[in-house]
Amino acid sequence: MKRCVSITGLFLLLFSCSGGKPAKTTATTEIAPAANYIPVSKELYEEIRQQDSLLFAGFNAHDSQELMKHFSEDLEFYHDKGGLSDFVQTGKDFSQLFSRNAATGLRRDVVPGSMEVYPIGEYGAVETCLHRFCHEENGKQDCGTFKNIMIWKKSARGWEVTRVISYDH
Repeated sequence: MKRCVSITGLFLLLFSCSGGKPAKTTATTEIAPAANYIPVSKELYEEIRQQDSLLFAGFNAHDSQELMKHFSEDLEFYHDKGGLSDFVQTGKDFSQLFSRNAATGLRRDVVPGSMEVYPIGEYGAVETCLHRFCHEENGKQDCGTFKNIMIWKKSARGWEVTRVISYDH
């Protein structure tokens, strides 16, 4: 039996686990491969880095419709504290999250040098990274850095995320 958990609840967990430490954020477009990481395919790495940047441009603009264009309809979002959420619930939760955070500056950025991309045969690719979520609370930046895995599928529509695993909260 599938259990769907609200993305809003997941992000509340992210922020409650952050420890309230202010952190400087860096835009996804500034990310370079980790020093010890050599992409199997530089072209694939750049393609997925660009897709990640587009996906989270929608998040950072608080545009749930644009954000959801990058997810497959069979999306499964796994969270170590919150459980499983599907495509429909994820879309609803992002809309609610963005409405409630219109003035907080809520955003997501990849930690520089943390992104790695590996091919998955003819299916697509897996992306791993650390990412930082920040928002303003009580006049101060509240940020948390967490681990993330996204499975990207190359389909007739283009690249889309089919699975997300968010952990180490």
